[in-house]
Amino acid sequence: MMGRYVVRRLLQMIPVFLGTTLLIFLMVHSLPGDPVLAMFGDKGADPATLAAKRHELGLDKPLWQQYFFYMRDMLLHLDFGTQIRNGLPVTDVLGDAFPITLQLATLAFAIELVFGITLGVIGGLRAGRLADNAILIFTLLIISIPVFVLGFIIKMVFAFNLGWIQPNVSTEPQWGELLAPAIVLGCLSLAYVARLTRTSMAENLRADYMRTAVAKGLPRRRVIGVHLMRNSMIPVITFLGTDIGALMGGAIVTESIFNIKGVGGVIAESISRREGSTLVGLVTILVIVYLVTSLLIDLLYAVLDPRIRYA
Repeated sequence: MMGRYVVRRLLQMIPVFLGTTLLIFLMVHSLPGDPVLAMFGDKGADPATLAAKRHELGLDKPLWQQYFFYMRDMLLHLDFGTQIRNGLPVTDVLGDAFPITLQLATLAFAIELVFGITLGVIGGLRAGRLADNAILIFTLLIISIPVFVLGFIIKMVFAFNLGWIQPNVSTEPQWGELLAPAIVLGCLSLAYVARLTRTSMAENLRADYMRTAVAKGLPRRRVIGVHLMRNSMIPVITFLGTDIGALMGGAIVTESIFNIKGVGGVIAESISRREGSTLVGLVTILVIVYLVTSLLIDLLYAVLDPRIRYA
């Protein structure tokens, strides 16, 4: 049963992956500017040199041919393209940037998981009381502040005014250096996790199975920890699973603010330099991460709720 479900989901991922990569490819190559011309900077180059470089990179071919060759190389040789500026394979660029972004995303995910669920549980168990109202106001405030504004506020206060942190992260950052960027990156998701957990728990507290568990005389710890939490966490786990991909790709603003040389920083640099092949390759890999994560989260549902079966 589970095996058939996994196979069906993997087959469903194929058209999603192809459609997503095609859309990304078309959007990236519709960006204004000439990546070959950008290679030479202000000094420029003669038309013959530019034409020869475009031919070498395959940029003189029709767009459908470029997409076909890109997908062929990716599927057959795991070749995600070459960075135009320095000729490095995109996989090598990702190999340098991905560990840093993975560190940042892991720390941000841990912050939103621990603090978001904790605040949500407190608010859900005390729905309508002072603690619940305070949590709702706090999370609404976080949601209302754009990420780039929050990032600049934290950098200005804690780096420039107080001197507690460095304004920019080093090339090979330690976990402590990534704490401030991780807070910025995870704050918005933390607020959504807290509100979602609070709403789910408040609804399940009024469910029939909760009244039955209490009527049976089960200990309060078991009622909350086993019955209430497991059922309330299903929508939260769904959000957390999809948010992993968002953290990996959404780090663009955060990494730019703190000058972090991760995937987000490379994507931002690729956009400014019109590095279409680098951008397409990096985003394609993020799509794969997102699809695999979504599948794993779906399989986790059966662990949280044994009533869920896969047909």
